[in-house]
Amino acid sequence: MISIVDDVTVRLIDHMGSDAAICQAARVSTAGENDAAETDKDAGLIRYLMKHRHGSPFEHGALKFFVEAPIFVVREFHRHRVGWGYNEMSGRYRQLEPRFYAPKPDRKLVNVGTSARPEFAAGGEAQAAAVNRRLRTCFQDSWNAYQWLLNDGIANEVARMVLPVATMSQMYATCNPRSLMHFLSLRVDSPDSTVRSRPQWEIQLVAERMEAEFARLFPATHGAFIANGRTAP
Repeated sequence: MISIVDDVTVRLIDHMGSDAAICQAARVSTAGENDAAETDKDAGLIRYLMKHRHGSPFEHGALKFFVEAPIFVVREFHRHRVGWGYNEMSGRYRQLEPRFYAPKPDRKLVNVGTSARPEFAAGGEAQAAAVNRRLRTCFQDSWNAYQWLLNDGIANEVARMVLPVATMSQMYATCNPRSLMHFLSLRVDSPDSTVRSRPQWEIQLVAERMEAEFARLFPATHGAFIANGRTAP
């Protein structure tokens, strides 16, 4: 029996660093280690670094996330390589689970823009029902084929070829604050952005939940990122 999932999971596993650590890294350039301690001027320094794109101090920190999302979202993540590390559940070394993503009814379905500049509108009730019905049929058929192949002795890495990109996957994703800000600048469509991004809905769900943890752990850095038009340093 297959399971239908209509959301993503993002969970902070571990983290290192703080706004103060970013400032310490910046001050060592001019003050040396002994005079690089936290001061009441940290917020101003972070704003200066962000505005003038002095980016390397923002690499002194780390956030490690657990993410469960459909395969098509995980593949989008792998376009972000600098400052990121990934380990994903393997369909070669284990059997995958019968969990598939289908969007909620309020997910916009119809592209009213262009392929390069997509703009989406809600579909009608009949369209939403048809999408859900056809996805469920496809998922069940592909899962049946996957199980048939495995039961016939076919290797995991071959049998998985029948599964769709909506199959749920899991991964750990670790990044530094600078690489996360770059990710957020591209994967969150926000009116605060100097340059508007048009990410796919599902990866934006992941990005927004990562950003909430980032804002909690690095509040001054996140505030400067927003004030800078969501442009990464």
